[in-house]
Amino acid sequence: MSGKTDQCEQNNESMAGLSAEMLRGRQSVRATFKLPQPVIELLSVVASQLGLKQKSLFDQLVEDRTILERLASGAASYRPVQAQRQQKTYVVSRSSLLALDYVAKVHGLPRDLLVEISIQRLMPVLSAEQEKQQGRQRLLIDLETWLDQGRTLLADTRHRLGEDDPAVRHLAALVAQLAADMEELTEQVEQGRILERYL
Repeated sequence: MSGKTDQCEQNNESMAGLSAEMLRGRQSVRATFKLPQPVIELLSVVASQLGLKQKSLFDQLVEDRTILERLASGAASYRPVQAQRQQKTYVVSRSSLLALDYVAKVHGLPRDLLVEISIQRLMPVLSAEQEKQQGRQRLLIDLETWLDQGRTLLADTRHRLGEDDPAVRHLAALVAQLAADMEELTEQVEQGRILERYL
C-alpha cells in the first residue's frame, strides 16, 4: 500500500507545473492573416537565414503577451507597410493565437495589424544579417586575391626548390586548405543572396 502511495506522490511531483490546458496550448493550429507582401517576405527571409522554421519564429514573436501588450500600446504611432495585402496561413501554437486574439481585442486593434507589427520587430535582425553578408562578400574578395598570390608563390617555390621539398609540400597544403575554405565561404555567400533581394 505504501508503495502505491509513494508512486502516486512521485507522479504528482513529475506532473508539477503541467496542466491539460497548458499542454493543449502547445497544439498547432492554422491561422490566416492578411499581411503586406514585404512583411510576409521578412519573416520568410529571416527564418531561412537563421535556419529556423517559420512556425517557430512566428511563435517566438507573438507568444509573449507582455510584449504584445507593449506593441499594441504603441500601435497608434506605427505606420503600416504600404503594400498590397494578401492572405497568408501560418501554423502557430494555440496559446500564441489566443494571446494575439486577446491583446488585439483588449486594445481594439485588428489582429492582422498586431501580427504585422510583431513581424516588423525582425527588421534589426535582418539589417544585422545583411551587414554580415556584405562582410562575407568583402572577405571572399580578399581571400580570392590571397589565394591567387598563394598559388603564384607555390608555383615559384616549386620552380626554385622542386616538387619534393618539404617547404613546397607544406605550402601546397596551405594553399589547398585556403581553397577549400573559400569554397565553404562561397556557399555561405550564395545562401545569403536572398538577403540582398529583400528591400
